[in-house]
Amino acid sequence: MIHECTVSELKQKLDAKENIQFIDCREEAEWNEANIPGATLIPLSEFEAKYESVLKDKNAPIYIHCRSGKRSMNACMFLLSKGYSNLTNVEGGIMSWMDAGYPTKNG
Repeated sequence: MIHECTVSELKQKLDAKENIQFIDCREEAEWNEANIPGATLIPLSEFEAKYESVLKDKNAPIYIHCRSGKRSMNACMFLLSKGYSNLTNVEGGIMSWMDAGYPTKNG
């Protein structure tokens, strides 16, 4: 099942240091412009080749974001097809994160 959460819900989980796997599926150039601290980059264009090296536990909570929420939903659907069960798409992606005034870092 794929859940959805707002950026404020994600920020609460990150601030509380909850044990989640947090993935940014944008491309590297986008990541270098701005990214959310704590995220791991797996570009959607390389997702199929790289996801297994990062996402080892198919039952762990995995949160995925992109620029606005479309690519991250594609990544969630891909992982669901591979047997992952605890997936959350971050609504609005990094655009909503920055609109809310939350911190980002460069590359």
